[in-house]
Amino acid sequence: MTAFVLGNGVSRQNIKLDQLTQIGDVYGCNALYRTFTPRVLVATDTMIAEVIQKSGYSLHNRFYTRQPLPEFGALPLIAKYRGYSSGPNAVSIAAQDGHRLIFLLGFDMGPADSGGFNNVYADTEFYKKSTSTPTYTGNWIRQLCTVFDDFSATSFVRVMGKTTADVAEFSKVKNLEFSSMSDFENRINTIPKDL
Repeated sequence: MTAFVLGNGVSRQNIKLDQLTQIGDVYGCNALYRTFTPRVLVATDTMIAEVIQKSGYSLHNRFYTRQPLPEFGALPLIAKYRGYSSGPNAVSIAAQDGHRLIFLLGFDMGPADSGGFNNVYADTEFYKKSTSTPTYTGNWIRQLCTVFDDFSATSFVRVMGKTTADVAEFSKVKNLEFSSMSDFENRINTIPKDL
């Protein structure tokens, strides 16, 4: 079973998300729900999590957060990862759901081309300005390494776009491989559709 976990780095901007849903399950984070409904959405930041729940989204879709509001349908994050950020939690949920091949898209961990904040939702509600300093990624890196290790029987593929930074710690992970964006696009055309 194949899954695609979407970070919100700008490297994923040109990926056709509807095409991914024809191949496997899509997991995503935070403001993704504004334009696309993934199989699972995760938000760990209190403010955006509340807006998502109060919009009614979590009554009809699978949504995880740290402290679900009563009667809005949200699910609590797994205790072990509750303190982790949205992206690592989304990866862990995809693995817990039994997916054995998980692609990470938009996990850029570096600045945008401009040198500023790298996020497809920059300059919108709950997000920094595109001219802001890039977000510190050390916590995300440590958290992802733990998830990769916890699910050692799962194969993870980090798709590398133009703005995707090399991360030294990831080179030591045995069940993580790397794919260029063009190789990924070719590869998804040959992945059998999940039944």
